[in-house]
Amino acid sequence: MKKQIICILAGMFLAMAAIACGNADDNASGIATEEANSVTNEELAKKYDASTIVLSDEKITVDGKDISTDTESAVYAANDIVFYLEGQDFTYGEGTEADGHSQEEADAHTVVHITEPGSYVISGRLSAGQIAVDLGDGAKKETENVVTLVLNNADITCSVAPGVIFYNVYECGDDDVDDAQKEVDTSAAGANVILADGSVNAVNGSYVAKIYESVELNEAGTEVVDSKKLHKYDAAFYSRRSMNINGEENGTGVLNIQAENEGLDTELHLTINGGTININSGNDGINTNEDGISVTTINGGNVNIVVNGSTGEGDGIDSNGWLVINGGNVTSFACGKSMDAGIDSDKGIHINGGAVTATGNMLDEIAESNQNYAVFNFMESVSSGTVIVVKNADGEAVNEFTVVNDFSCMVVSAEELTEGTYTFWKDDVQMAVMQSQGGMHGMIGGRPQMGGNRPQGERPQMPEGEAPQPPEMPEGEASQGTEYVIPEGNSMMKPEGEWTELDEMPQPPEMPEGEHPQTPEGNKNVENMEAAMEFVITEGGNMFVVTEAVK
Repeated sequence: MKKQIICILAGMFLAMAAIACGNADDNASGIATEEANSVTNEELAKKYDASTIVLSDEKITVDGKDISTDTESAVYAANDIVFYLEGQDFTYGEGTEADGHSQEEADAHTVVHITEPGSYVISGRLSAGQIAVDLGDGAKKETENVVTLVLNNADITCSVAPGVIFYNVYECGDDDVDDAQKEVDTSAAGANVILADGSVNAVNGSYVAKIYESVELNEAGTEVVDSKKLHKYDAAFYSRRSMNINGEENGTGVLNIQAENEGLDTELHLTINGGTININSGNDGINTNEDGISVTTINGGNVNIVVNGSTGEGDGIDSNGWLVINGGNVTSFACGKSMDAGIDSDKGIHINGGAVTATGNMLDEIAESNQNYAVFNFMESVSSGTVIVVKNADGEAVNEFTVVNDFSCMVVSAEELTEGTYTFWKDDVQMAVMQSQGGMHGMIGGRPQMGGNRPQGERPQMPEGEAPQPPEMPEGEASQGTEYVIPEGNSMMKPEGEWTELDEMPQPPEMPEGEHPQTPEGNKNVENMEAAMEFVITEGGNMFVVTEAVK
């Protein structure tokens, strides 16, 4: 078997076959009915001292009884989802016409409210709804305000807001920028998710554009000059507090996130310890968004991200503070038509372990790595569908995948990336590789590269014209039949057990010819470098430029 540096799972995302609730094949397919899944739920309830919530469009039950509508209950249902209402003026919020939804569409959603600390096993399907955790305004200060969601074949779709949201629970982190550091302990966090072994869970969600709580207008009353935020939730799976995502003992639980905008967000810290998380997003796959403070930490599991380009931009992983990778397998493919990075951090990227492959059109500097890494800059953009192979001195493929999104920069890091001689191949064509001494500064492929992080808040503008929109979901069937495929030729690692048989996944929209910037001829950054058909990985960071071999 070929040794693989990186777990390449591009295109596997959100692996769900078309399933009808109540079907006799439900349990085998990964989305279980209440009857088929009740024993497993009971075992999990006992293990975690948890209540059970079984979702259904017809009936939702809590511990075997119909869900309450009493707002004083620990768990209750209501049609009161927070969303961005269409047709409002500029004093309402910062959303555009495209961000708005009708009251009728919102009212069709059932919100399952969780209002008391504890653990909750969630299973079943809700085709128009949301799980909302809110323990009250003062919850962030009390250590006992902890909620754990044990996802056990749960399937939740929301077309107007996040499918899962933690509003108010205990906040274990400090939001003082002066005390911020890259090492954080989120073990006491109030927001927790456990992916039950053997389960396949899906969250298909939208977002809520910024809604004002109050505004201050200019003298003419025509412009907002100051405002206070009431709501703004950018991702399909969202937490206002620090959050942990864990697998169980075998790590075979899966969470598939399909996001209209961003995929998985927290407003402070995010720690991923296990399980498999597959994200297909219109914008950033993962975003922790407190400037200069947030830490995204990956300790284990599989994290697989494709930014599909529906919003015209998006990093794979974007931390407004630090990104720390201590273990696990990470594949992260940024938007193919914008200047975004596979891994991005305002305060620094630290790779202490694990396996990482990240592609994009911009490179954020890796501040520290305790294992070897390589950065490959390309003289011309690499197109989707291209097969990339890195071979060792024995001709064995140590990294191989089919490109999902166009890119001009690739980062690879893994314990298996040992010192030695390698070759680089595109579609069976051996490429010439030039080693960059001391890192790449300035422009490669027409894009800024090494030499500092992208200035906060700045993103290059896309060409004029409307960005492609995500396809509309049929009413009542939004999450049913989501389809994904592993592109042919990709190597992959999977948790124990069998994968569901997959059909073809919609690919990111192709970029018109000429849209992606090309390398100016005679680029001064590389004109004095010596091209070779082999390259050498040395200890620490390695910087290369890849180009066509000279005939």
